Amino acid sequence: MPVCRHCGTAITIGEPIPRDAECTGCGKDIRACIQCRHYDPALNNACRETEADPVVEKERRNFCEYFSLSTASWQPKAASSRESDARARLEGLFGGKSATRSSESARKKLEDLFRKPGPSD
Repeated sequence: MPVCRHCGTAITIGEPIPRDAECTGCGKDIRACIQCRHYDPALNNACRETEADPVVEKERRNFCEYFSLSTASWQPKAASSRESDARARLEGLFGGKSATRSSESARKKLEDLFRKPGPSD
């Protein structure tokens, strides 16, 4: 049975899928490239169908003539280790959690630099 590629909810609508069909679980478009059996992000234009016109928005509804609902099993998106690795590197580069303390001390130094002298100074 076909399922939504976004949330895993079973899709009970039969072929042909209407262009305005939406998932009952998450409300995302069903007739979209990401829901199609031809969708393959590893290929040019992310489509195995060589005759299909290029589609920019893969997760939004479109008018593709070759659309056929995918029956592959649903795999939830895993947290990207690449993203967490990049965030860790960025925090290491700019000092991580201590960066807020250094920015506070920098702000104090700036205010002290441009502070108008008082009568006791």
